[in-house]
Amino acid sequence: MLGAGHVPADPSGFGSRAEAEAPQRQGGDSGYSIREAPPGRPFYFTRAVYSDNRSGWYSSWSIDFPKADRQFIIGVRRLTNIDAYEYENPVQLDDPDLRRYPFLYALEVGYMSLTPSEVQGLRDYLLAGGFLVIDDFWGTYEWRNFEVQMRRVLPDHGIVDIPPDHPLLSTFYEVNEIVQVPNVGQGVRGGPTYERDGYVPMLKGIFDEAGRLMVVINWNTDLGDAWEWADHPYYPLRFSNFAYQLGINTIIYGMSH
Repeated sequence: MLGAGHVPADPSGFGSRAEAEAPQRQGGDSGYSIREAPPGRPFYFTRAVYSDNRSGWYSSWSIDFPKADRQFIIGVRRLTNIDAYEYENPVQLDDPDLRRYPFLYALEVGYMSLTPSEVQGLRDYLLAGGFLVIDDFWGTYEWRNFEVQMRRVLPDHGIVDIPPDHPLLSTFYEVNEIVQVPNVGQGVRGGPTYERDGYVPMLKGIFDEAGRLMVVINWNTDLGDAWEWADHPYYPLRFSNFAYQLGINTIIYGMSH
C-alpha cells in the first residue's frame, strides 16, 4: 500500500486508455446499457442511477460517466492495494442488488427527483450499512433541492458539518484543506473555481444514531471532473491531487467502518 503523500500527475497512469480498453456498452439515456458487473471482486466503485427533473437528452446521474469512474478506479488500484473491479458499475437505487455494493457514488444531485421506490431503496440501503458519497452540485438552489430529497430518504437524520479532525480526513491521506475543485473548463482557464453562488466548498455528512457516517456530501466542488481530466495536460495538478486523495479516503473509510 502506498504511504500517504503525493499523488502523481495523471494518477490513472493510463489517460484515455482506460476508456479505450473497456468493454463497449450502448443504449440508455446516456448511450449506456446498465449491465450487472461480474461477481467476486472485493470492491466495486458503484454509481447511483436515479431519477431527476432535468429536461433534455441526458440524465444527471450520468455526468462525467464513464470516463471519470474508469480513471478513478485505475488510480485506486495504483495507489492502494484495493482489488477494485476495473470498470464502472452503475446501479439503480431501487434495484434489490444495490445492497451487494456497500460503497455508492452520486453526483449532480441538485436536480435529483427520486421516485417513491428510489426513496425506499436508498433508505433501506443506508440504514442497512451502505455508504453514500455525494459530489458535484453547487449553490443555494441545488442545495435546497438535494436537502428536500434527503429529508424524504432520511427524515429523522440531519445534515451536519464533518469536522476537520474526523478520521475520514486522515484514514489514508492527510487532508488538511477542503479544496474547491472546478470543472475542466474553469480549471484549464485558471478560474474562477466556483459555480453559481457556490463560493465556498464544504464537506458535510449524515450520521446514524450510533454515530456511523452514512453519507459524505461534497458541496460546491467537483471531484468527478478532476478524476475525469487528470490526464489533461493543462488541468491543474493541485485539483486532481486533492480529488484522488479525498476520493481514496472515502473508499477506505467507508469500507472499514
